[in-house]
Amino acid sequence: MKKTFYPKLALSNIKKNSKTYIPYILTCILTVSMFYIVKSLSLNPGIDEMIGGDTIAFTMTLGSWIVALFAFIFLFYTNSFLVKRRKKEFGVFNILGLEKRHLAAVLGWETLYVMILSIAAGIGMGIALDKVMFLLIGKLVGADIVLGFFVDAKTILVTVELFAGIFLLILLNSVRQIHISNPIDLLRAGNAGEKEPQTKWLIAVTGVLCVGSGYYIALTVENPLASIFAFFIAVILVIIGTYLLFTAGSIAVLKLLRKNKKFYYKTKHFTSVSGMIYRMKQNAAGLANICILSSMVLVTVSSTSSMVIGIDDMLKTRYPSELSIISYENKEERNKELIDLVHKIQKEKNLHVSNEMQYTYLGFSAFKNGDTFLIERDASISAIDDMHVLIFLSLSDYNAIEGENKTLEENEILIYSNRVPYKESVLNLFGKQYVVKQRLEHFIGNGMAAADISNSQYIVVQDQTILNELYEKQKEAYGSHCSNIKLLYGFDCDDDSGEQKEFYYELSEQMKIQGFNAIAESREEERMSFASLYGGFFFIGVFLSTLFIMATVLIIYYKQISEGYDDKERFAIMQKVGMELREVKASIRSQVLMVFFLPLAVAGIHTAASFKLMSEILAILNFVNVRLYVLCTVIVYLVFAGMYTGIYVITAKVYYRIVSR
Repeated sequence: MKKTFYPKLALSNIKKNSKTYIPYILTCILTVSMFYIVKSLSLNPGIDEMIGGDTIAFTMTLGSWIVALFAFIFLFYTNSFLVKRRKKEFGVFNILGLEKRHLAAVLGWETLYVMILSIAAGIGMGIALDKVMFLLIGKLVGADIVLGFFVDAKTILVTVELFAGIFLLILLNSVRQIHISNPIDLLRAGNAGEKEPQTKWLIAVTGVLCVGSGYYIALTVENPLASIFAFFIAVILVIIGTYLLFTAGSIAVLKLLRKNKKFYYKTKHFTSVSGMIYRMKQNAAGLANICILSSMVLVTVSSTSSMVIGIDDMLKTRYPSELSIISYENKEERNKELIDLVHKIQKEKNLHVSNEMQYTYLGFSAFKNGDTFLIERDASISAIDDMHVLIFLSLSDYNAIEGENKTLEENEILIYSNRVPYKESVLNLFGKQYVVKQRLEHFIGNGMAAADISNSQYIVVQDQTILNELYEKQKEAYGSHCSNIKLLYGFDCDDDSGEQKEFYYELSEQMKIQGFNAIAESREEERMSFASLYGGFFFIGVFLSTLFIMATVLIIYYKQISEGYDDKERFAIMQKVGMELREVKASIRSQVLMVFFLPLAVAGIHTAASFKLMSEILAILNFVNVRLYVLCTVIVYLVFAGMYTGIYVITAKVYYRIVSR
């Protein structure tokens, strides 16, 4: 046998199976390209020069690992469709005299062709698009544009090694499947159907319990500190439950439909329902994958786009005043000198000051247990999810900054909760009970507390004397780790961002020279850092969503091809016994619609159930504009549904062409 036989046969096989190979190769090229781009961006020196570049680089590094893991799982999954469709072909080759080692050689050459084309074209596309992505990130974070291309040899080497390894494992898995099968099994594998599955009520009920538990966690969690951990638990439960429901629950529903004589004994329903029952085991995994990938796209894009659009809202939450100073000085005279310095620089810079506020406050952490707050040494480790930051200020300061005229009797308090509401009627601290006179709906807040992932409770006490008493008690409790009473001064101004930054730089320098124990904060100065962080999240979110959408399209495409070939003989028999072509078409449409849009509907339900939990997680990142998040979620779902419908129209035509030939 000539040495060129196997390479030529492999090339011929790829051409003959172009309908299944071309989408697979295009997917491999895009996956390689995406990995190269994210990896290249993580190493691009231009990223380091941006404000917040460290955050962007870390995000890109994390993204490259996610893309690598996804590529491994996804390419394995899609290759399984190719192997299944071609097992009959391999069986014929085996019967005609090609041994399994010969088939392995053919598969090796096919894999080599696909690997070389995918890696070469993917890296080429990655290099071409890398600069575009870099410019896009620069645009998102408002950084200066740097000319020239960045091509990193290390990125190319890592990309080649990663995907060469993936293709090698794919080849070994394919050879394994061929090796353990006999020629008869290979001939029948392409047409092998599923036996009618039994209705496994235990699995179906377990699926309902898993999804229900995931939904319960998502809808009931209130503590942002616990939200991230709860999110992962809920996601795992919902993924497991989705697979179980699509596998067992769908069979139960289909059998219930079959028992409904009015529904089942109609031509289009009879063929579609009976066909799906016999192959539901195979369909269920694909449908569950489509549903989970769709849910990931919806949650990822809606949350990251909300953060990018709502950067101004997040900045205002973190920095309530455009410019603010927090003093840690212990002496009142030093605080007065600091405020005089601020006023002096305001006049020198001709700032148009407005919305001034000034108050002293005491803040320290405690663990909530019912209506009692415990200090660290008395708190149980099990109460870690109930950690709160308590911020106390006097009634006179509150009335001054809010323009109110409220009054308090002895041991009465006003309380404002920035995240989780305080529902109890009294508050116990250091052995003393305070009665909650009113729960405030608004307070200008403290940016430092907003940056804390813990819940914050702003508590207004009767006067400065009580504030001083609380200071002494927490000093006794926490010792060297105690908090001091701080001074917060903040204001807004109508001047442009450049003038605000000049004031901030000058004030910071003067505070350093004069030895003030204080910090200054500028909303405009931090805008770029916020844009870098959330712009990076958005970029990775869109990138990963593109991968998920690509995976969804390919799974649907291969599923429709597989279904088409499986149904072809069945519908041919139906036509021979008198079923008209229009009835065949109506039956196809009924089956495709029933199967195709189920994952989209369930993905919408998953997204809705995750909304409250995602809102809590976004609140940790200072995003509290729930209306914007709702709007982004609805728009993303409608856009995705439109894309999904377009995929349906295309794949339905492919399915119909196969069946009706």
